[in-house]
Amino acid sequence: MGKHIVILGGGTAGTMTANRLRRTYDVREYRITVVDQDDDHLYQPGLLFVPFGLAQPHHLVRSRPRQLPVGIDYKQARIGRVDLEARTVHLAGGIRLTYDVLVVATGATLLPEETDGLTGPGWGENVFTFYDLPGAVGLHHALERFEGGRVVIDVADLPVKCPVAPLEFAFLADWYFQRCGIRDNVQLTYATPLDGAFTKPVAAKALGGLLADKGIELVTEFALGAVDGAGGRLVSYDEREVPFDLAVVVPLHGGAEYVGSSPGLGDELGFVPVDRHTLQHPDHPEVFAIGDAAGLPASKAGSVAHFEGEVLVHNIGRFLAGQPLDASFDGHANCFVETGFHKALLIDFNYETEPLPGHFPGPVGLPLLKESHANHLGKLAFEWLYWHSLLPGREMPGIGSAMPEHGKHHVHA
Repeated sequence: MGKHIVILGGGTAGTMTANRLRRTYDVREYRITVVDQDDDHLYQPGLLFVPFGLAQPHHLVRSRPRQLPVGIDYKQARIGRVDLEARTVHLAGGIRLTYDVLVVATGATLLPEETDGLTGPGWGENVFTFYDLPGAVGLHHALERFEGGRVVIDVADLPVKCPVAPLEFAFLADWYFQRCGIRDNVQLTYATPLDGAFTKPVAAKALGGLLADKGIELVTEFALGAVDGAGGRLVSYDEREVPFDLAVVVPLHGGAEYVGSSPGLGDELGFVPVDRHTLQHPDHPEVFAIGDAAGLPASKAGSVAHFEGEVLVHNIGRFLAGQPLDASFDGHANCFVETGFHKALLIDFNYETEPLPGHFPGPVGLPLLKESHANHLGKLAFEWLYWHSLLPGREMPGIGSAMPEHGKHHVHA
């Protein structure tokens, strides 16, 4: 048998990686095993739409192994730890997997219990998150009952999955309450630990302008320290308070639990440090990480995992062949930002270039940093592309891992 590649995680990044490897290399060259603890592959971008009745929960979940072709072994088991020296993964039930290459793709884990009071009184009643399916469904029912008051969308701290999703929720909430005819009875507030609406100046100005245009209050540099569900208060570490009738909180994120039980694998947050251009672990060259599990200065988003995957798959082959790695991943990310009223804007950026106006993927294409119905249609089309193109490991014609420079207009915030 050939070399053994073990992929921990059967979500977006892990599934795309496994499928790309199978498409790229002969089945006799490499054995591929994917490990995850359950059978539910969740289309995470759909969670944003569930609270507003724009997506049905059962449409978002499919079987993990059914996303993998013949020739990839799927093991459903809890991951206990990784022994880096022995190149062995220990699974529940005493199962051990030895590997020649290990790919960590177990994503980010929600840690609501790490914030004082978040899962206490009010949790699931007037305090929710839409970052998991039960929370999104509960929030849907809460919004159906809501008749007016102050709704606060709060990002506890960074990093979080899909950093624009909380902003999208605020924009869609504005649209939702207008459709319900109660917008005048609702005060919307967006609270963030950042000093603006987004991390980069040009996009922060554009997105902050949209918040202002829609009458959504922006509270910046608000690092969530505690939640008083009974009293309806969010309290920052510097003791500022934001009152609420309904709180939508994006909780703290960390890496998978087993990473912390595997000495030398992860950092203090449980994410796996890797070279920002090759995705290879600095101390264990046979270990790579991709997607939300990777400790990179890139957004934790599905598009990033897709762009990373092109470089990662080549590098696994290069590593096993004893060749120099391809150091070409540039941090490329892009994302449709839903703004309500059947419109969205698109952002496209990398490590060095912030989101800029213009067009994607070239001078003629979808507008960047500008609301349009075409971008909204792009967002809706992405779900089909996800299941039928990206997840199976197919490339998208004309859109490679490197961020396109053509079509972008350099401006100052």
